[in-house]
Amino acid sequence: MIAGASLLALGVAGSAVAADGAALYQSKACFSCHGADAKTPIMPAYPKLAGQNADYAYNQMKDIKSGARANGQTAAMKGIIAGVSDEEMRAIAEWLSQK
Repeated sequence: MIAGASLLALGVAGSAVAADGAALYQSKACFSCHGADAKTPIMPAYPKLAGQNADYAYNQMKDIKSGARANGQTAAMKGIIAGVSDEEMRAIAEWLSQK
């Protein structure tokens, strides 16, 4: 019974993270370059984000924010990602992985 309740709680938490990730993707203006569906970027050089592994996406965002990654189109992301917290990056990454 306890295990079932724990799994149910995880499912609810997972849904909340996904909902938060979707809202954050919009409010942080990620859609402006990567497309509303995260599959249709405005330029071919910009990556399609939908379906990316959550840890990979999160680590890319972290590395762009810290400056550890400074290649490709990271200059365009640097100013935007500066206003996104680690928790918000994680929520966005989790949502993207579920698309």
